[in-house]
Amino acid sequence: MKGEIKQYRDYILQKSKEADCDKQQLANQLLVRIGFYQHERLIHLIVTMSFGVFFLLSLILAGTNVWFLALSVLLLALLIPYIGHYYFLENTTQELYRIYYELSGDKTDTLK
Repeated sequence: MKGEIKQYRDYILQKSKEADCDKQQLANQLLVRIGFYQHERLIHLIVTMSFGVFFLLSLILAGTNVWFLALSVLLLALLIPYIGHYYFLENTTQELYRIYYELSGDKTDTLK
């Protein structure tokens, strides 16, 4: 997913610099793609939050059984990359919002 988003962002930026570019059509195309990325971001938020809750629960239960401590370590090892990936998705989606605002000519960009 990271590669696809980066490649698409580069494509949009390159296409917008062309002289014969229809910026409104490009903005509409980008808006559709942003919707896909928002869905991906929501799914990853749910997964990340779930892993966070499971990690905390296993950490609380680690006092009762040593296997919960092992589970806590495993969940933490998975939670860290999930947080990193969600961070990437969040920031890249907001960057695509900015590009969309520039292409559509919207002057109400509050994300800067």
